[in-house]
Amino acid sequence: MDPLLDILRSLHFTGGVFLDAAFRAPWCVLSQVEPDDCGPHQPTPAQVVAYHYVTEGEVFLQVGADTPQHVTAGRIVVLPRNHPHRVGSDLAQPPVPAGALITPGGNGALPRIEPRGDGPVTRILCGYLGTEAPAAPVLDALPSVLAIDVADGVSAAWIESSLRRAAQEFAAGRLASPALLGALAELLFMEAVRRYVASLPTGETTWLAGMRDPLVGRALGLLHERPSHAWTTPLLAREVGASRSVLADRFVRVMGEPPMRYLTRWRLRRAARRLRETSDGVARIAFDTGYESEAAFTRAFRRTYGQPPATWRRGHHHP
Repeated sequence: MDPLLDILRSLHFTGGVFLDAAFRAPWCVLSQVEPDDCGPHQPTPAQVVAYHYVTEGEVFLQVGADTPQHVTAGRIVVLPRNHPHRVGSDLAQPPVPAGALITPGGNGALPRIEPRGDGPVTRILCGYLGTEAPAAPVLDALPSVLAIDVADGVSAAWIESSLRRAAQEFAAGRLASPALLGALAELLFMEAVRRYVASLPTGETTWLAGMRDPLVGRALGLLHERPSHAWTTPLLAREVGASRSVLADRFVRVMGEPPMRYLTRWRLRRAARRLRETSDGVARIAFDTGYESEAAFTRAFRRTYGQPPATWRRGHHHP
């Protein structure tokens, strides 16, 4: 069992391709997946992963003041938290909002950006992966841009080649649905995350680093799969096939804190996101989070966030 892949699968990603873009150098655009990009007849996912698949040419991509990423044809660059970003042949060019360049597609075709000018051509398929999970620590723990050369991996090579073939057929009008490209992008994203986790330095105490440890990874998988369960360290240890002391020691060494303290922080983080993004009642959130009473939840929330849930919500709510 691979607990990291199990958690990624549990997010139940959906998605597809929403834009077929072509540019001629020099160019630079501002880009971010917007609600309308996710489809006119479905709600915006709770969390969005944006991706760009470069089918021809090359691009530079930058989030904020981060180091620009150079992406060549046949590669995908992923933005795990859908940050606004600049992408182009020359990031020193004045950026143009991508939406201002889009031409609506007709007869079921994708919206397009047509090339202008006379420089070298770059072609990109822009897509998204969405999940309804209210909180996904694996996404929060990833860097703002993930541009690993996943095609070098044995298991990733066939995914990348399938994605390239699907993109070619789609461009030729032979692909029935861009959802297939989304499914292939999901597989490639999972492979990229796995390779990123494998590249983390030994001894790093982060959530993703914990997933490399078989024992801690199984424990994390259970805590995230069933966060409202009445967990105790002995019960968790039995579930993962270890003694209480072995699990507790290993968990602290890898994660930097005991399992139940980690679980409390995770529960409260999920609760804070629901307070911020939904109109669910505090009592309902308390119960779903794993607390037996609203009073116990309020005390725990105040200790962590400095305010009771209702007060905190008034200052942070944006459904």
